[in-house]
Amino acid sequence: MRKKILIVVAVLLALGGAYFAQMMLPRGALEGVQTEVPSEWSGVNVPDVVELETNPTDPYSVKIWVVPVGDRMYVHAGDNYNQWVQNIEKDPSVRLLVEDQLYTLHAGRVTSAEEFAGFAQVYELRYDRRPRNENVDEVYLFRMTAGS
Repeated sequence: MRKKILIVVAVLLALGGAYFAQMMLPRGALEGVQTEVPSEWSGVNVPDVVELETNPTDPYSVKIWVVPVGDRMYVHAGDNYNQWVQNIEKDPSVRLLVEDQLYTLHAGRVTSAEEFAGFAQVYELRYDRRPRNENVDEVYLFRMTAGS
């Protein structure tokens, strides 16, 4: 009986690991219905997690939390200088997949403490927690707006 339980647990862990890997591992180009960027994100049902594609010449996409505020969409890496942040620094052209809608955007790094504070307030409302590091000089927060 104990062996059967261990087998069931192992199978569940393997399935969970596969789901986690699919959820978290980066992938390539995103596919969806190319959609005009809205003038206001409040009219769009934006789930907590969407997919962000960077590096148009060799697409690299990740699943990420987003914070819509008016006509802007924010992505936040904290103080993690990861691959998608590096890609945006080289080329600010990004695409965002929200459900099946694909939006072409331009990402610009936020350097204003005032803008970061506004973002952090909405972040807290959306995710029930504050960003870990709120020093705008130490974190990578990007404002994504309509662009090509």
